[in-house]
Amino acid sequence: MQIPTTMHGMVLTGHGGLEKLEWREDLQVPTPETDEVLIKVGAASVNNTDINTRVGWYSKTVRGDTLNTTSGADGSDFEDGGWSGKALEFPRIQGADCCGTIVAVGANVDSARIGERVLVRPMQTFNAARSGVPLITFGSEYDGGFAEYAKAPSHDVLKVASPLSDLELATFPCAFSTAEGMLQKVSLGAERVLITGASGGVGSAAIQLSKRRGAHVTALSTDTKAPQLRPLGADDVIDRNAPFPKQAFDVIVDLVGGSRWPELIDALVSGGRYVASGAIAGPIVELDLRTLYLQDLTLFGSTRQPDSVFEDLIGYIENGEIKPMIGEVFPLRKLREAQEVFLAKKHVGKIGIQVASA
Repeated sequence: MQIPTTMHGMVLTGHGGLEKLEWREDLQVPTPETDEVLIKVGAASVNNTDINTRVGWYSKTVRGDTLNTTSGADGSDFEDGGWSGKALEFPRIQGADCCGTIVAVGANVDSARIGERVLVRPMQTFNAARSGVPLITFGSEYDGGFAEYAKAPSHDVLKVASPLSDLELATFPCAFSTAEGMLQKVSLGAERVLITGASGGVGSAAIQLSKRRGAHVTALSTDTKAPQLRPLGADDVIDRNAPFPKQAFDVIVDLVGGSRWPELIDALVSGGRYVASGAIAGPIVELDLRTLYLQDLTLFGSTRQPDSVFEDLIGYIENGEIKPMIGEVFPLRKLREAQEVFLAKKHVGKIGIQVASA
């Protein structure tokens, strides 16, 4: 196919509000370098990390929840505003999710890969060229899927064979790999698990992935969303404002944090495990160390993933073991509106972004 020299895309111009997202029609189509491939993007989707990155929430200077952090501490650029704990480079094309087709390859990549339908690994591996950055996330430390074309290391671009649409497939990478990484870290088996933020992308993914392991799944959400969560595998749904049962769960998968965090810890059985990969209700919590050591609890943080996590996820998709959950779809040009809907938290699952027809 003929590859154009310019493309359409949504660009983040700095930390701040939605006004920092700018639609551009003169972006340069990236050129795949050694060991890289070029992808014609079919679809992407919205994730909490898109919002967190835009507002500078990853900076240690920000102590509040995601919803009320509208422009970081003061709207400025942060020295620690990215996933890696380093400053982001602007302008940046965000988009941690990407489903598309390989249309060109760089040196050292087999040209037979051209034409493959692929998903991009969001949490990527180290190499010599990236030695100065401790953590690499697609759409954060380098440009991602919110444009017509994107490039990525060939190693992190995996072929997927599935009858699902690009939009459906694009809901998997970030949310499901985050959830799978969490569950693998705590070695979840046929146990009692509580999942917070259960109606969101990662939470709804964790429901499916926990049920696939034979767990008894309790979802923390709202009563109005229970009818949509039960078909995913939720055995019980607790309203997020209701009291938590004491010492009732072997594992807690937490994406929320916030002021009720001590109650979550009290909901673990002795010897229980807690894993976090988000804190949308606030990152600063209070821990009574007596609870930690007297109850023999284990606390995990979960971000970095071995390559096998995404490879396992591709296998689940191809075997039909997990299914997409799309709450709403927007064209890329309307990414601002998509993020507004995302922040309203009235949907279940993911907000899909149609890129190919943008």
